[in-house]
Amino acid sequence: MSFRFKQKVVLTIILAQLSGCTVGPDYVKPTLNLPADFKEVKGWKQAQPRDQLIGGQWWLLFNDAQLNKLEEQVEKANQSVIQAEAQYRQAQHLVQSAQSAFFPVLNMTATFNRFRAATGQTVVVSGVRNLFGQALGVAWEPDLWGSVRRQVEANTGSAQASAATLKAITLSAQASLAQNYYQLRSLDAQKAILDETVANYRKVLEISQHRYQVGVVSRSDVVQAETQLSSVEAQAINLGVQRAKLEHAIAVLIGKSPTELSIKSMPLDGQTPVIPGILPSELLERRPDIAAAERKASAANAQIGVAKAAYFPTLNLAATNGFQSSVVDTLFTVARRYWALGPAGAALTLFDGGAKHSQYKQAIDGFDASVAEYRQTVLTALQEVEDNLAALRILADEAQVQEKTVASANLALQLTTNQYKAGTVSYLNVMTAQTTALTNRQTALQVQSERLQASVLLVKALGGGWNVKTLPTKEQAIGDMKWTDFLILPVD
Repeated sequence: MSFRFKQKVVLTIILAQLSGCTVGPDYVKPTLNLPADFKEVKGWKQAQPRDQLIGGQWWLLFNDAQLNKLEEQVEKANQSVIQAEAQYRQAQHLVQSAQSAFFPVLNMTATFNRFRAATGQTVVVSGVRNLFGQALGVAWEPDLWGSVRRQVEANTGSAQASAATLKAITLSAQASLAQNYYQLRSLDAQKAILDETVANYRKVLEISQHRYQVGVVSRSDVVQAETQLSSVEAQAINLGVQRAKLEHAIAVLIGKSPTELSIKSMPLDGQTPVIPGILPSELLERRPDIAAAERKASAANAQIGVAKAAYFPTLNLAATNGFQSSVVDTLFTVARRYWALGPAGAALTLFDGGAKHSQYKQAIDGFDASVAEYRQTVLTALQEVEDNLAALRILADEAQVQEKTVASANLALQLTTNQYKAGTVSYLNVMTAQTTALTNRQTALQVQSERLQASVLLVKALGGGWNVKTLPTKEQAIGDMKWTDFLILPVD
């Protein structure tokens, strides 16, 4: 075969590769019906100016040094985050794997045969013979219908979705840590209230004991005071179980065993931060889980093209160049060289029992499901924002009312205790006033804790400072490749 003819063959192959069409629908981002603003935004105090955005280290809004120290460890040490990061790298390598189908496969073989011809056969050399061979073969399947291109597109979308999922998991872990942290601080504050209450109840018990000793009241007053005191002491002890569990949960979130972390008791003095707001339309760019769902829809759309390309014929091209000799010494000589262009073949499935059609319909159904998942993710995100906006607005009103209630209950307890000392009311009145005052103080603390947790959840619902612009591009989703990646041996 002449060199000019070989050039024509190679040129034909390249043109076939470049001119191949890409079957299947091009991806169009699913449409959404979004409100102009959030329903619960009225009455919500948000940061001004409005264009102020939540930063990546969103926990700094809470101005808590201990929380800052814990949050900084999540991204580096949380095992779920590390797992998601490895899965993202795995997704990148799947893109590289799909891209490899663009290139021909090069094989080298070395053979050795020792044989003897059967009796009666006409051979040039009788007896035992040796045959040595070495060949270099190239096989290639041009991407005529875009199957490989669609697969690369699908894997790229999956890699981008994996990157967004990594950020969503990181944000979820950080938010869970902040919630657990403020629940723990709430328990510390409850313990302080109960300890203070125990000291006050003990004073009232001493008064009852003194009045009983002088015969002013009956033994029942002393017993009731002792019961009231023991009940509160038991509540204070029971808080230790809940606190230990929360401390253990925080340790796991920062990648440590429970034995490695101890958080000292501190009061709940955090103030509800003023959180920057965004519009519903901007939520699509701020939530990593929404971005992940949208990229999955893109990947599912590309799979339709992969399934559709299977309907069309495939073309396989091959070429071989090698040497063959009965003597090793003369193996690599021009006289022993041979070459072959082919076999070349085209294959078209005529009947498969509906397998390809079923796979094509599955791909379409998968895309429809991914679009529904994407839209549901957006609806859930809108709900989470509305829920926490409502919670912050309502809890702020409740906190104001509860603050007045606590002051009134404390005053009522003081007056009732003085009346009991003067003998004008029974101890039952004191017990009622004590219970009311303690309950209202605990309720006020619970409201404060819920406001802080609602703030955390709102920041999470708004995306925690993430932006879709940080999503890997198609080139970045492929990952870095070195020349050693093309070797047939693993090189770390």
